[in-house]
Amino acid sequence: MNKYQYKVQGVDYDVEIEEVEGNVAKVNVNGIRFDVELKQPINPTSTLKKVRVEAPKPVARPAVAPAVAPAADKPLAAGTGSPVKAPLPGTVTEVKVNVGDTVKVGDVVLVLEAMKMQNNIESEYEGTVTSITVKQGETVMEGAVLLTIG
Repeated sequence: MNKYQYKVQGVDYDVEIEEVEGNVAKVNVNGIRFDVELKQPINPTSTLKKVRVEAPKPVARPAVAPAVAPAADKPLAAGTGSPVKAPLPGTVTEVKVNVGDTVKVGDVVLVLEAMKMQNNIESEYEGTVTSITVKQGETVMEGAVLLTIG
């Protein structure tokens, strides 16, 4: 099997002669197989340039760090006191109190959207808000601690 490289009118061709039987040569030109009829036999002392073809060498690629998802904000720790829990799963649309605020029983402390309905979450305790464990836009499950009143 002989391999040759040609340039014809600016186009590169890799030619591989697989076998010659009589005046018909089986050749590959840029990966496409042809049966070529020769007008004259191939001269083994031809002046055509033989090319040594080597297997491609692996290319060193720079290490790419895998994409890392942005770190989610850690849930805030619950403070001391009585927890106010989510009565149903939903999305916090508004936090109406701040840590340190004094609340009475029945005060709306948070608004939770569930099934396209705005649900006012009321304080079941009287006291001072010691912690808020959720943020606006956060999704919570039923029973999740929303805030603590001490």
